[in-house]
Formats: sequence, C-alpha cells, structure tokens
Amino acid sequence: MAAVRKDIVNHLKEDPACIATTMVDYYGLPQEGEGAWPGRKRAAGLRTGEKAPSVENALLQDVMTEMDPRLSPQRFVPFVVMHEFEGLLFSDCAASAAVSGSRAWNPPSRQFAIDFPRPRISMTLRSLRHPSASRILPRYEKPLLGSLAALEIGLGRIRRECPHFDAWLAQLESRIRT
Repeated sequence: MAAVRKDIVNHLKEDPACIATTMVDYYGLPQEGEGAWPGRKRAAGLRTGEKAPSVENALLQDVMTEMDPRLSPQRFVPFVVMHEFEGLLFSDCAASAAVSGSRAWNPPSRQFAIDFPRPRISMTLRSLRHPSASRILPRYEKPLLGSLAALEIGLGRIRRECPHFDAWLAQLESRIRT
C-alpha cells in the first residue's frame, strides 16, 4: 500500500489541477502485514454493501495524512470494486457471452440473477469471483474480452446496474466540471 499511497500523493502534489482515483479489487487487497490496505481488515466484518465504502473512506483518510492540509481531499476519489472488473460485466451476461464466445456466462448468470439481483450485491460463488482464473471461463482474456464486453454492454447499462460504480463516476464528473 505504501507505494500506491506514494504514487497518489506525488501526482496530487505535482499537479494542483490533478484528480486522482483508484479502481482496486476488494478481495485482492491484503488485510494484514506490511502491505495491508487501510480499512481492509475492519471491512471484513461488515455487511457486503458497507465493505467497499469503508475501505474507500479509510484510504482517503490515509492519503490525506500525507497531503498538505491546504490541498483539498476532493482531489482524491478512491474506488474499491467488490468483485474485480468482471463483476461489472454481469450487468448484461448475454452481451458478455456474445463477446467472449462462451455460453458459460449464461448458466451461472441465471443462478446469480436469482441469488443476487444486481452486480453490486455480493457474488459469493467463488468461481465467479475471478473469471480469468476460473473453470467457468477457461479462455477468458481479461484485457481483450473484458474491454470488448464493457463496450458491448455500454457505460449507461453498467451504471444503471451498478450504483456504487455509478456514484464513483458521478463524483469524478462533478470534480472535473468544477
């Protein structure tokens, strides 16, 4: 975490007009040890909908301790996504399946849709947490197929289905306008 904090702080200090953000996977953030992320250990005991915002708040506070108090905390907008980038692609499983050429998105999505009506809700099925390494999508290439699926789904659909993601983008948009 120290290297990430240093990079964020350096960018903010070097360019007073800069806005910095993160997009990190909650489950990939270490809870303990030298690389532990602020708030991650505490968040493990929270309800699913509280985990990412709790880590985001702790991350904001952590970065602000390294900043000149005159610099606005509004210039750093942390974002923690619960289930990797692929969680956002569950906004439209049919589009993701069409792009990847794999029907594997569809059978899990039926159960997923029953158990968790929106992608922002916890995906507890371990095989869906990391599709790039899963048996469900063995040929999934994240940089290519993930990007193509996001384009096919469209930002509007992803924002409608993923309120936490939408709120992050809205914060960035409001800061860019001011």
